[in-house]
Amino acid sequence: MDRFDAMQLFTRIVDLGSFTQAAAALDIPRATATHAIKELEARLHVRLLERTTRQVRTTVDGQAFYERCRHLLRELEEAESSLAELAINPRGRLRIDIHGAPAQAIVLPRIQEFHERYPHIELAMGSGDRLVDLVREGVDCVVRAGEPKDSSLVTRRLALLPQVTCASPGYLAAYGTPTRPSDLTRHLAVNFFSASRPEVFPYEFMVDGKLETFMLKDWISVNNADIYKSCAEQGCGIIQVPRFNVESQLREGSLVEILPHTPCPPMVYSVLYPHHRQLSPRVRVFIDWIAQLYAERFGSAAA
Repeated sequence: MDRFDAMQLFTRIVDLGSFTQAAAALDIPRATATHAIKELEARLHVRLLERTTRQVRTTVDGQAFYERCRHLLRELEEAESSLAELAINPRGRLRIDIHGAPAQAIVLPRIQEFHERYPHIELAMGSGDRLVDLVREGVDCVVRAGEPKDSSLVTRRLALLPQVTCASPGYLAAYGTPTRPSDLTRHLAVNFFSASRPEVFPYEFMVDGKLETFMLKDWISVNNADIYKSCAEQGCGIIQVPRFNVESQLREGSLVEILPHTPCPPMVYSVLYPHHRQLSPRVRVFIDWIAQLYAERFGSAAA
């Protein structure tokens, strides 16, 4: 029996004036109760209870210990009640970092809904694609695109976004339209790099059930999704991007899908948080909420 259990047993014996009644109230054998009190007295090197055939009463030391136990157990109960309340009504500061057009297009327009649902949570939201040291910077969770590489973080997949390869009508008029992935070696790209990957990303296609990658020539590479799209619209080269990011450009005709019958692997979006950190109620409700937003827009995140 641990110390708190022994303290709880001791106070119950004093309150009820009986080993038998206290053991019954705590659903333990009377012999267990007797042994636990003997161990407690031995550990404290004092006699806590005077036992007679008719009653149990505290010694002077036992009465002092009883008062302290009552105080500690009351504080423990209040602490547990407070945490239970936080689980129902989370509160406190929540620091998050989101990245990517889908995150900004899906999360930000509905952030007021989160506040209305959890009015006692104070959000501190950063945005960018730099590498964030969650532990050192005190960030609770981040939303990132791509397969996570940091094994020290717990990953919850949010969505698999279909990707599309596209270029502007002007570029295709000048350089021709590729009909197979291997044609891309003769084309220009607007290449993309990130803080976590200084080298540019390859172009990926599923060919006969196998992943094939291609590195395209460029005269410009960027690390911002809006600039990426803008360069493609100006005719700077081919891009490969989640369809979600360019739906309006494809619809309006400023970008044209190429290689429509050669699928690209989907882009993974995930939320990550420190491995060793106990997930607080405010972090948990935010992750559940953002996962629901992505599921509503993109469906199941299962591979």
